Amino acid sequence: MTDQRATLSWTEDQVPVSDRFDDPYFSLQNGLEETRHVFLAGNDLPARFCPGFHIAELGFGTGLNLLTAWAAWEDSGQTGPLRFTSFEAYPMTPADMARALAAFPELGDRADRFLGAWDGTRAQLDTLDAQMIRGDARERLRGWQGRADAWFLDGFSPAKNPELWGAELMEQVARHTVPGGTAATYTAAGFVRRGLEAAGFTVSRTPGYGRKRHMTRAVKP
Repeated sequence: MTDQRATLSWTEDQVPVSDRFDDPYFSLQNGLEETRHVFLAGNDLPARFCPGFHIAELGFGTGLNLLTAWAAWEDSGQTGPLRFTSFEAYPMTPADMARALAAFPELGDRADRFLGAWDGTRAQLDTLDAQMIRGDARERLRGWQGRADAWFLDGFSPAKNPELWGAELMEQVARHTVPGGTAATYTAAGFVRRGLEAAGFTVSRTPGYGRKRHMTRAVKP
């Protein structure tokens, strides 16, 4: 397990920016709506939710994607736990997560519940079983025994964080996806789409959020 932590700067609008990758953690326009557009709608959620549904993620960041998915899970009437596994090399401290998530008062109750149960790698609640696997995803995913129904591919920009978007890692994503499972990401970079296609996904380019013209959706046949 790595002991490395995220190193941050904060904009005037209280958006955290990674010093390591020089990239913001969420949209400067509306991070919550972008998450809903890219990761929920991009994976046909909440329509596909069912008992035992498992989301996996590359890049845990602030926890915004988790809270957004969990809110949709509870709001859809599910009563068992949503399974959520995230791979993160440079985790934020809980204090930084709380500061970042304060930008989304709509999620305030869930942020409090989550952070109250979060021990740095896991939170287990009646409707959520969340785990962060710390370390380099290229190594950690290879040894993971799980398979996800949906993937949130949310590393920093491929231009600044290419190691989280390579073809070998996309192959591991495919290996750890159930038949009929999906993946979605905000990026439409050609090498990312080709990597997903080479891994066996059926890939489509769809309208992105805000200023981003396109995003990527993928389905495992």
